[in-house]
Amino acid sequence: MKWIKYTVKTLSKAEDIVISALADAGVNGVEIEDKTPLTKEELQGMFVDIPLQPETDDGVAYLSFYLEPDDDRDAVLARVKEELDSLSEFMDIGEASISVSETEDKDWINNWKEYFHSFRVDDIFIVPSWEDDTPGPDDKIVLHIDPGTAFGTGMHETTQLCIRQLKKYVKEGCRLLDIGTGSGILGMVAIKLGAAHVVGTDLDPCTVEAVAQNKKENDIPEEKFDLILGNIIDDKAVQDQCGEGYDIVTANILAEVLVPLAAEAVKHVKPGGIFITSGIIDNKEETVAAALKAAGFEILETTYQGEWVSITAKRP
Repeated sequence: MKWIKYTVKTLSKAEDIVISALADAGVNGVEIEDKTPLTKEELQGMFVDIPLQPETDDGVAYLSFYLEPDDDRDAVLARVKEELDSLSEFMDIGEASISVSETEDKDWINNWKEYFHSFRVDDIFIVPSWEDDTPGPDDKIVLHIDPGTAFGTGMHETTQLCIRQLKKYVKEGCRLLDIGTGSGILGMVAIKLGAAHVVGTDLDPCTVEAVAQNKKENDIPEEKFDLILGNIIDDKAVQDQCGEGYDIVTANILAEVLVPLAAEAVKHVKPGGIFITSGIIDNKEETVAAALKAAGFEILETTYQGEWVSITAKRP
């Protein structure tokens, strides 16, 4: 079967945010092509006999996704263009042009798995469900994760920032609300750290299967992790279902979402409770911090990894 390939030309520095925008438009998988130099850690993880010849980084990235011939291509493209236009109002994403080509059938949803291998965030050992790696003697927590088509392997800097904050603030028996839960990785880390109950919210229906599978892989009882589909920012039914009085609320979401979310999140954190945010590109740090303060939060600490920022706040 032939697939229709669509390629968005953008900037390598905007890759993560554009990919998130594509996901919001209903695109469930993206191939990335750029000339960004590999890090020392990435090079150490590659097993090649011929040394790689670095190319000059031109700052351009090509993000490709695929649609079947019988998909409603016009509707998907309209949503993609709308998301890109909206995003371009907040940041420079380059020309954001979309080119079209045709390609042979391929298992593009699963091809990415060859690049996702087990790794560690400090003493937490994260293993994809299709691998059978053995944890080391210093690994205190082992987490089996298969994100499916939902966001969240744990490899991204924003997720790792959140995980490290959870290690600081999760106490035995606490309750956690994870907004934009994706694969459920943050909620499941919290449970492994001692949280008694997690509620996750997300807009993406793919989250349902991903969370269910990952709960099963990690022997997490059904009653310890509840999932609610919907937008907590403006959907009262979701707000009411989530309830109040959480010890910790997490949100690993783009800054453009964190800003309006702050005023709602404060209602769900108990006095003295913690709000852990991430997904913040470095040039949006002050914008998010200002929104948190305006909502009534007190900033406790700000942590960094690469160009990404996590802000941890407290409700007085």
